[in-house]
Amino acid sequence: MTTRTRNLGNTGPRTSALGLGCMGMSALYGEADRAESIATVHAALDAGVTLLDTGDFYAMGHNEMLLGEALRTAPAALRDRALVSVKFGALRDPDGNWSGIDGRPAAVRNFAAYSLQRLGVDHIDVYRIARLDPDVPIEETVGAIAELIEKGYVRHVGLSEVGAGTIRRAAATAPVADLQIEYSLISRGIEREILPATRELGIGVTAYGVLSRGLISGHYSRDRRLDAGDFRSFSPRFQGENLRHNLDLVEALRKIAEQKGVTVAQIAIAWVLSRGDDIVPLVGARTRERLTESLGALDVALDGTDLAAIEEAVPADAAAGDRYPSAQMALLDSER
Repeated sequence: MTTRTRNLGNTGPRTSALGLGCMGMSALYGEADRAESIATVHAALDAGVTLLDTGDFYAMGHNEMLLGEALRTAPAALRDRALVSVKFGALRDPDGNWSGIDGRPAAVRNFAAYSLQRLGVDHIDVYRIARLDPDVPIEETVGAIAELIEKGYVRHVGLSEVGAGTIRRAAATAPVADLQIEYSLISRGIEREILPATRELGIGVTAYGVLSRGLISGHYSRDRRLDAGDFRSFSPRFQGENLRHNLDLVEALRKIAEQKGVTVAQIAIAWVLSRGDDIVPLVGARTRERLTESLGALDVALDGTDLAAIEEAVPADAAAGDRYPSAQMALLDSER
């Protein structure tokens, strides 16, 4: 397997060409096996993956504690490779409902204190608010992260799901290493304004949702039954005619993958890798089997003919349905 590393922006840490998103090990996509999740984190580190992503609100702290256990039980040499990215700010109630975003400086410090404890680390490598707080200027939120950097509790400022104007304001406040945002063959909105802005400012991009929550993995079937708590059970792209349309796109992509002797997931991840060395795809593997498949994308070379065929099979804006239900779409930065 090819090993590649990339910088998360001019000011960011050097990370592997793929990152591991740990959210699905705790929440939103059905039951996960704790032992297998930890083994998957260890396997990722052993394979050279360095970037591990979590959020303090993923299953109300469960994901951070799971990742903390995985780091604590990993061999020291592997543990030392890990770069931990944490999202904060999302507010939840005991029933698991979402109740807003808090980006106040006092809240930033509070969230960080709990994350450091749950993760069992003395610093967080990349710290970012999960969504823009519409009631708090981004300068205040980023300024609070910068203060945590001065005290040694955080290494780098990150952003998540914000527009070009917010990115520029944040970068004018403190050096920003990375923007985490959804980017895949069927989610390409960042190409118009956001990606040009990050490249102008030397900010790296961590692309999540590269398989669109399994939709373009090649493993999702039309008749799949989902648990009530599974995000996909109410995600617009997985409903009715939208699902049928989107899986037709997957079948068109499958033909190209088969011609190259790779899987659909591998060609979808390889496409994101082809978009630039400043983009690190975040894969949400919950098992070692899926991790191995994802890592195989590093060995998939796409030439101009391949890319043209992929564009024809899955044109920009070809997906049916929004990325999130309307209530969650409203939480995204209004500039988007």
